[in-house]
Amino acid sequence: MSAFHEGERAVQARAGVRDKLEAIGQRNIRDHMPDQHRAFFEELPFLVLGAHDAGLRPWASLLVGQPGFVRSPDPRTLTIAALPGPPVSVAVGARVGLLGIQLETRRRNRANGTVTGLDVGMVVQVEQSFGNCPQYIQARQHAFVAEGAGGPPRTFGSDLPPEAASLIDAADTFFIATSGRAEMRSADTHEGLDVSHRGGRPGFVRREAHGVRTVLTYPEFRGNFYFNTLGNLAQNPRAGLLFVDFTSGDCLSLTGEAEILWDDPRRTIFAGAERFVRFTVDAGLRVERAVPLRWSAPEPAREIARTGHW
Repeated sequence: MSAFHEGERAVQARAGVRDKLEAIGQRNIRDHMPDQHRAFFEELPFLVLGAHDAGLRPWASLLVGQPGFVRSPDPRTLTIAALPGPPVSVAVGARVGLLGIQLETRRRNRANGTVTGLDVGMVVQVEQSFGNCPQYIQARQHAFVAEGAGGPPRTFGSDLPPEAASLIDAADTFFIATSGRAEMRSADTHEGLDVSHRGGRPGFVRREAHGVRTVLTYPEFRGNFYFNTLGNLAQNPRAGLLFVDFTSGDCLSLTGEAEILWDDPRRTIFAGAERFVRFTVDAGLRVERAVPLRWSAPEPAREIARTGHW
């Protein structure tokens, strides 16, 4: 069986890397976590979660706890002492995507799977595990703070409020959740949820108003050629984006539909962009001081110097 699902294979073929990627995928994408990854997850103060709401729309969110809130009792299991808030609906049997990312070291590992237990947290059976390179990760040091969240989520539709728009305009990092099939009934475990990191210069996400709809466009830079996110979007356009204000702990989550722009003319203008993704917002929510973490000013990833000025 291929390490990649049909959408990922199609995007790899279009990018001209399909032949060499299959052997790499078979070697690097596993159905269990190596010990190094298990230890890594247990060191983290937060995880990025990709999960669906009741309408099968994907959202990305943060799960936070003191290091050790994630445990790996065996190579195919993660126990997480935290649960996502609304609108995500996590139940036993739900597919989830997990990204462990350590900003200060630029390390990141993925663990996608199925929820097999719920209590004060959740148990995830890992079905797909692999590492990612450190490219485009802005290094930041974190610290826990005592203050709690600033209130309930502020929800909105496709027209973003000013504070949400400002967070996007200043962002140098966001996370994107996607899934290979909208109905998520496929027996192929490779078509489960996935959550990925994207980084660039502040302003690398362009925001436009199309009537009452907000449309975001961002560049896809050269990566590991797995095309997990783009492969999912090739089959299912639904996506969820998460923006974090690393100074205040505010979080902005959006859900909507995304389209791959293969031949957008801006590709010749913006250095480093191989293609673009256009995301149309359907709904969102913002929580002030959503997480008890604050981060230092970023040390830009060295790859950012190759991406021009946006």
